[in-house]
Amino acid sequence: MTMEHPYPTLSTAYLPSTLYLAHLSLHDEVDIEMYETFPKQTFRNRAVIATGNGPLVLTVPIVRTHGNHTMTRDIGISYQEPWNIRHWRAIVSAYNASPYFLYYQDELEKILMHRYDRLVDLNDALTAFLVKKMKLDCTLRRTTDYHPATDTVNDLRLAVTAKHPHTDWHFPSYSQVFDTRYGFQPNLSAIDLLFNLGPEAKKHLPYPDSQ
Repeated sequence: MTMEHPYPTLSTAYLPSTLYLAHLSLHDEVDIEMYETFPKQTFRNRAVIATGNGPLVLTVPIVRTHGNHTMTRDIGISYQEPWNIRHWRAIVSAYNASPYFLYYQDELEKILMHRYDRLVDLNDALTAFLVKKMKLDCTLRRTTDYHPATDTVNDLRLAVTAKHPHTDWHFPSYSQVFDTRYGFQPNLSAIDLLFNLGPEAKKHLPYPDSQ
């Protein structure tokens, strides 16, 4: 019989969404999946922010060190193009007018400008930054082996995906830089929530409708 991970399990995520942070807020400890075969077109290496031209997808270019069978822990980052500089410029343009950007910009810029070799190391640093700033009491661990996906409450690897409608979650609205132009945009990268609400960000994380 296949044993489950001892803690709730999430996939790694780049500049994770508010829903991702909401899941972290509900648990004391969470496993981050390291041994899955890396799938295409997911939040593992992309995030969405709100800009003056509407939602913008930021994608980290990856290197599959072992081709299509590369495990998440071995996914590298390509710096052939200055993607991190472009991402930072996009973030500055989008959030420079937000109330709390000034308070967090230096630390976030330092993480993005550091040349991490592996995607999981970059993602872990960004997630730890958000957990700390939102004062979430959650310890992040890395899995030490692979377990097949299940439909148990502890397996959250399919719970935070672009294709999932998330109809069973409530996303509290809050003031966003461009909300007069586009209305409230839910489930963006959690930096949107942090830059707009600062110390109050945790109180506006999504929550299950059953809560």
